[in-house]
Amino acid sequence: MTVAGTPELESERQALIALIGAEAVFHGDFTLSSGKKAAYYVDMRKLTLDHRAAPSIGRIMLDLIRDVDGIVAVGGLTLGADPIANAVLHASVGTDRPLDAFVVRKEPKDHGRGRQVEGAEVAGKRVVVVEDTSTTGQSALKAVEALRREGAEVVAVAVIVDRKTGAQAAVEAAGLAWLAAIDLDDLGLAPQ
Repeated sequence: MTVAGTPELESERQALIALIGAEAVFHGDFTLSSGKKAAYYVDMRKLTLDHRAAPSIGRIMLDLIRDVDGIVAVGGLTLGADPIANAVLHASVGTDRPLDAFVVRKEPKDHGRGRQVEGAEVAGKRVVVVEDTSTTGQSALKAVEALRREGAEVVAVAVIVDRKTGAQAAVEAAGLAWLAAIDLDDLGLAPQ
């Protein structure tokens, strides 16, 4: 899978893989947001919202998207993308290319300004959609649709854990780059 740009980042990535395996992989009978059944569930919210993992997630994801030219913001469909986008925002502050974050609501607000995309202004800007895990890619593509309606140029989808269940093909079919920090091989899990 993607190897971090420095030995220190790769060490952080390996530590995150161990933490995911120990605390975020659950075995049993699960129904995923896609409706698919699974024998295990990778609950990344346990770690994207955990003080031990969030800083590393920010640095690892920032490194993952470092070669995507001209991006100014990251975000995605609420709730899964929110802590990732914030972690990347914070990790980018000390770099020569700080990034902003945005949140894509599932539906536009029915009051106020009626916005579906909150946070950074995305019209005319290059952005990356982030996700914790992806099965079919549909959550990311829903965010992409909303962002395109706002005039954003979405150039990639970046996930922490690639479930290897078709999301990459769906995202690439939509003309976007697919980036993943960790995959099932890293976690010792088989695709379902």
